[in-house]
Amino acid sequence: MLHFLWNIALAVLWMSLLGRFTSGNFLVGFVLGYVVLLLCRPALPKSSYTRKVWQVSSLAVYLAWHILLANVQIAWRVLKPRLDVHPAVIAVPLRARTDMEITAVANLITLTPGTLSVDISADRSTLYVHAMDLRDPAAFKRSIRDGLERRILEVLR
Repeated sequence: MLHFLWNIALAVLWMSLLGRFTSGNFLVGFVLGYVVLLLCRPALPKSSYTRKVWQVSSLAVYLAWHILLANVQIAWRVLKPRLDVHPAVIAVPLRARTDMEITAVANLITLTPGTLSVDISADRSTLYVHAMDLRDPAAFKRSIRDGLERRILEVLR
């Protein structure tokens, strides 16, 4: 947490040096501050901050890509003259255990167009997901487990 505060302080210092307090200058200052913290890591107290920033960035890029891809797929399905979809509800086994982990997985699945988290099992080990077009259930489960859920667990654990 201390490294995050240092990063914000460096971003504010950067904006002060430029004399303009804008969101763009803050973002540039934040990135430059991160690089400074990364270079000074051996001299600073041990922290997982630099690793967590990469994990959060990886999750954000992964999610943005899949949201974009899902939007294109849905647009294609809507604009196609012949609607050929295979809707289904599928049980996805979870490795997430805490309320926060399960909620993050469920909400980010729902955020992706064409999918919707429907329910969680009583023992909290299975998430039921509705998919607008499910052609390969095993591949779908694998993409949730190895893609989204893995990245969420890296960030939260």
